[in-house]
Formats: sequence, structure tokens, C-alpha cells
Amino acid sequence: MKVLVTGGAGYIGSTICSALEDRGHTPVILDSLITGRIEFTKNRIFYKGDIADLALVDKIFEEHPDICSTVHCAALTVVPESVADPYNYYNENVAKTNILLKKLCELGCKDFLFSSSASIYGDTKKQEVTESDPLNPQSPYAATKYMCELIMRDFSVAYGARAIVFRYFNVVGADPSMRTGPYKDAPTLLLPRLILHDKGLGQFKLTGVNWPTRDGTGVRDYVHVWDIAMAHALAVERFDTVCADAPFQAINLGSGSGVTVREFIRDFEAVVGHKLDIEETDPRPGDVAGAFTKIDKAQNLLGWSPTLSIQSAIADNLKWYDIYNSNK
Repeated sequence: MKVLVTGGAGYIGSTICSALEDRGHTPVILDSLITGRIEFTKNRIFYKGDIADLALVDKIFEEHPDICSTVHCAALTVVPESVADPYNYYNENVAKTNILLKKLCELGCKDFLFSSSASIYGDTKKQEVTESDPLNPQSPYAATKYMCELIMRDFSVAYGARAIVFRYFNVVGADPSMRTGPYKDAPTLLLPRLILHDKGLGQFKLTGVNWPTRDGTGVRDYVHVWDIAMAHALAVERFDTVCADAPFQAINLGSGSGVTVREFIRDFEAVVGHKLDIEETDPRPGDVAGAFTKIDKAQNLLGWSPTLSIQSAIADNLKWYDIYNSNK
């Protein structure tokens, strides 16, 4: 089947395209390339443009009338940037999504698969999160994800659409076949910080060692990007099953167990084969103990569970880092 993938030239979107292709499907990419990479569209059907360009969307469906569903990944995603410029985030992520989805409904393509975020749960006091927990987005970026979910829920009632919303936790790794991978600088995230430290490009500080967790460091929920991509490929094949009881379904995607920062560091050291020089310090302002998600709903509705380990994600990320930086 053909699947429209907005943001299909980005890190996660391009990996989803690879998973779709590996399962015999054809992705049709719509991406403005504001943040996406043109090389990730190579040998794929690609349209450069804005998701709210209705003439372009019409053209895509005129040329590919057999598109059966849409994977909507296109979004601005930098939290501090969203705080500094909320107008742009609400316009790009929410207003344009509203326009796109209405056009898709008019074209009869009413199955939506949306890349949401676990950030909409906010600073939860629970360490184990489920889809029924209260939503409390605490940044404009997180709020845009929440608002898009509301739009899709209401469209499912008013226009007969069906929507599967994936709330991602922490996505790491690269396509194991090295077709795509991360390309943005992310100096605040754990794995990029560890890679830079291991390459001799920065100091690593373990911030916070007295949290109420099993070893005192924060708990995070990491899942390999390929497992995330495969969840999308399964979902586009199983809309009838997933939405059998309700046209709108929100599903958490994570590890199901979580890992502490200290455990993640040990996994990293196991992959690189040596110990790291880690400095332990106090938590940063805004740091929290963290959380992980139960994945019962993903297992029950999709038959999905993560298949790749954290060490696999670390190894793939390191390999991709060397490939990507050697080509700069």
C-alpha cells in the first residue's frame, strides 16, 4: 500500500519510510526540508513543500490516488525554541495540521497515524506512566502535540476519520542498515553527550545521584528508533484492528521497563569497551526523577514490543555518528 509520510525526510520519519519499504509498502514523502535531509529522500517518491499547501496536497493525490493513510511526523520539535517563539510552533504544528487533516478528509484519506510525544504527560509524579494518566503539557512544544491529538479525536467524531496517536518516550539509535539516523546537534540529551565525551569533545557530568530510584540516578525510557518505525509499519497495516472499538487510539511507545542514567552509562561503556570519566554533580534546575511507560496497549492492539536492546541502539548510534560526520 502507499502511505503519505509528512516529515519523511527527518530522523524518525525517514526511518519509518525504511520500515514501510521493508514490509512491502511505498512511502510518499511530503517534507519542506526546513529540518529534514534531502539525502533521506533518495530513490523515494518525494514532494518538497509545506503540509498546508493544499494545491500540492491535491497534486500528490492526483498522482497517487491509491494512498490509503497518512503518517504525520512533520513538526518543529525544539522545546526551548518553542518557549522563545510559541507563535511559530502553534502555527506550524497546530494550525497547519488542522488544514492538512481537513484536506485529507475531503480527499477521502481518513486514516491518520500521528507522532505525538510523552512530553504531554508533563512532570508526572508516577514512575510508571499509562495512557490513562492525566495530560499536563508544560511547554508550547508539548502543548502543540496535545492540541493535535484533540484535533484528531474530534475529526474522528465529526468526519469519520480514524486516528492512532503514538506517544513516544526517548528515541535513540539509527536504522540498523545505516540508511538514516540522527543529524541534529542535541547537546542536552544523554546519548549525544556520552558520544561527544567519548570522542574527547566534551566533559560529561552525571547530574543528580540522589533521586528515589534503584540507584539514585534518574529513570528514563529509551527505545530504538527502528522499533518505533516498525510500530508505525504495523499500525498502518492494522487500522481495522486497532480502531475496532474506538476511532481514536492513543498508544505509548517505550521500553516497558525504563533504565536509570547510571545503567545507561554502563551499557555505553560495555559497547565502547572502556570506562568513562564521569563527574557526579547536583541536579540541574528542572530535572526530575523521570518515568517509563507500560506498553500493554501497544502489545494488545498492535502485537508490538521492542526487539532491540539499548546496547544495540548505542552501537547503531555510534556507527551512524562516524558515517555521518565522515561525510560532512
